[in-house]
Amino acid sequence: MHPAYTASHTDKVPSTSSGGGSTHVAQEELPIAEKTLGWEARQTSSLSLATKEDKGLFPQPNEVPSYGDSKRQPDDGSVSNASTPPNISKEGVDPSGSTTTTAACHPEPQQPEVTFPEGGLRAWLVVLGSFSGMVAGFGLMNSVGTFQAYLSTHQLADVSPSATGWIFSLYIFLAFGCGLQIGPVFDAKGPRWLVFGGTVCLVVGMIGVSESTKFWHFILTFSILGGLGTSLIFTPAIGSITHFFSRRRGIATGLAATGGSIGGIIFPLALQSLFPRLGFAWSVRLLALIFLVLLIFANLLIRNRLPPKVGEKVWPDFRIFRDVTFALTTAGVFFIEWGLFIPITFLSSYAIANGVSTAFSYQLLAILNAGSAFGRAVPGYVSDRLGRFNTMIGTVALCLISVLGVWLNIDGNIAGLCVFAIIFGFASGSNISLTSVCVGQLCEPEVFGRWYGTCYTVVSIGCLTGLPLAGQILSENGGDYWGSIVFTGSCYAAGLICFTAARVLKIGWSLKARF
Repeated sequence: MHPAYTASHTDKVPSTSSGGGSTHVAQEELPIAEKTLGWEARQTSSLSLATKEDKGLFPQPNEVPSYGDSKRQPDDGSVSNASTPPNISKEGVDPSGSTTTTAACHPEPQQPEVTFPEGGLRAWLVVLGSFSGMVAGFGLMNSVGTFQAYLSTHQLADVSPSATGWIFSLYIFLAFGCGLQIGPVFDAKGPRWLVFGGTVCLVVGMIGVSESTKFWHFILTFSILGGLGTSLIFTPAIGSITHFFSRRRGIATGLAATGGSIGGIIFPLALQSLFPRLGFAWSVRLLALIFLVLLIFANLLIRNRLPPKVGEKVWPDFRIFRDVTFALTTAGVFFIEWGLFIPITFLSSYAIANGVSTAFSYQLLAILNAGSAFGRAVPGYVSDRLGRFNTMIGTVALCLISVLGVWLNIDGNIAGLCVFAIIFGFASGSNISLTSVCVGQLCEPEVFGRWYGTCYTVVSIGCLTGLPLAGQILSENGGDYWGSIVFTGSCYAAGLICFTAARVLKIGWSLKARF
């Protein structure tokens, strides 16, 4: 006996004769199916049958059907001696005479594949708009050392370093932490109103800083308004790039993030020159005007491209931490950012405490940011070729070496300070620019804002506590910076371990693997 199967609609049904074992065609079941199916279905089925016969998909008379393994287990778990031909819907006629049809008759439409321009005028204009926004938002963040050094000797001279550190740590906390809500809103609504709101907050905040004289004044203006404004600009500026670039996302994000370093070079040098000439108030008002011009370009150029996912909500979702690789990546960024802003904030004060002139101490911050400018663009380019996580691990290791190997041992030497500023600036430049592409590698671009915002919400806790902790360590050591330096190095060591664990979990220990 040869195996038999039941075909669909008007399909011919091969069966075996009881005599000689030859195969003949059975037509008895056709009228039942035709009664159940309408005229249109019969026409379609007949056309489909003719096409299949022409292609030789059905056995002809005197042929034995042999579709696959006759002993294959059906989906329902039962054992069947009949084989089902490939690409044929499983239909048949039950004893009651009704026809059963599976979803194969109505295939679901395929979702269009997401593609990325990887360049073009519109894409690079988005990068330019992000660059302008980063010059203002992250330029201010990279200039907190200038404000800290000035306020600690003028308006807040009677306030402890630990208390003063809360102004800037709260600012950084809000700049990163508000992304928990801003990220999902960006995914669902786009960047336009977010960037506009950030412009208002940042410009008004700087005008408020120019009028501040007391500790709580700076908390309201610099910390809250400035931090919220930076976050409203920062998340859409980075997120919009993911809509236009995938293969070249590292270099595109690195070029945009270079804006923060450019601002970190220009603003400290400008403020150093303007404070003695115009005074604090007018110097900061001029800074607010520069921010306004830059952010007008950001409002005009930052755009999204991909539509939001159907049913996408604007609320945070911590369930994404079930992805262990993402959880380890977030932990790594947490430790890195916990230590990152300690050198940026305290390097000028460290230089002054070790006998370096005030003018050169401000210039050190500009040197650090000059190194950071290259450290954001070059690793971004390299990461597109060697892997994002691979590049991040290398730059974090270089940060660790520069902190414990150079800064801890220079004792205020000017040449050593310059070497540290250049090396650490270059290595730490990728701490922010590569974080976004590492997170983007773990999720789809339509939900990048949610993942990135959730990551930096956790990271913001480290930003909130890092500077006060370093200030407290500094006070406990009687003004000696070695304890704060060791704390910074420990943060980078922990971050290196987390990023390495994330890479090993994903692709193993292979050094040649690109990830």
